[in-house]
Amino acid sequence: MFDTHELGRRPGAMKRLSRSVEAPGSPVLGIDGVIGVPEGAPVELDLRLESVMEGVLVTGTARATAEGECVRCLEPLTVEVDADFQEMFSYPDADDRGRPTAEPADDAEDDEDMFFLEDGLFDLESVLRDAVVLALPMQPVCKETCAGLCSECGIRLDENPDHHHDAVDIRWAALQGLAETVQDGEKDNMGGAEPGVDEKQEK
Repeated sequence: MFDTHELGRRPGAMKRLSRSVEAPGSPVLGIDGVIGVPEGAPVELDLRLESVMEGVLVTGTARATAEGECVRCLEPLTVEVDADFQEMFSYPDADDRGRPTAEPADDAEDDEDMFFLEDGLFDLESVLRDAVVLALPMQPVCKETCAGLCSECGIRLDENPDHHHDAVDIRWAALQGLAETVQDGEKDNMGGAEPGVDEKQEK
């Protein structure tokens, strides 16, 4: 939670702050199963809080180190995350000091997408999650030129650039076997005919 009491409610007031927080665990801060900031890892925040008529406008940058694996060769990798974000945290309704309740259904739906100050405090976790996910690569690679793994045996191609397998087209495999059978049969026939030819020659 971040406190805005020192900022006050006078429009135009501004405050800067830096803080190091621990990355939350479940769900992971990132893309689950692909890449993310490990639970408890430090996340460095640089924030600017600005008081406006509607509430407090929060602009900031989050820096952290995400861990995952290359989608091509499955080797572990790390990515430096530098995520920018900006979000408005609205003041609660001035009449009842609670979250505003809107009568029209459309307004109620809009409220679901809004963030509110609670007793002068705001929580950045959901905003931070969205910002980090957008800053991370959807398909992380250890390097752009990574050749990946051999589809036949799984060997890492970067370490074995000359590695290859003789390609066999399964559509021709049956015909290849038939051709070999025919060749073997011709040899047998030729072998059986030769003695007969010799016998005629002897007569």
